[in-house]
Amino acid sequence: MKQKYFKYINTLFVVIPMTLIMAFVGLVRNYGFGEDWFSKFLKAWSVMLPVAYGAAFIIIPRARKFAEKVTNAE
Repeated sequence: MKQKYFKYINTLFVVIPMTLIMAFVGLVRNYGFGEDWFSKFLKAWSVMLPVAYGAAFIIIPRARKFAEKVTNAE
């Protein structure tokens, strides 16, 4: 695979499990396991995934710069 796509695929593989976990925990805490819990889960996750994926491209570069600044400060 080409290196230019690595950043996008890597971010997707981080965002998918994180949003799955967050949607599941949020659903269980707010609604429990009612009769339509899976439908609510899919609705929540379908909103979370694109938002988190887009936000990751804004947050990750800034976080990397901040981490470099903090770790290199003497």
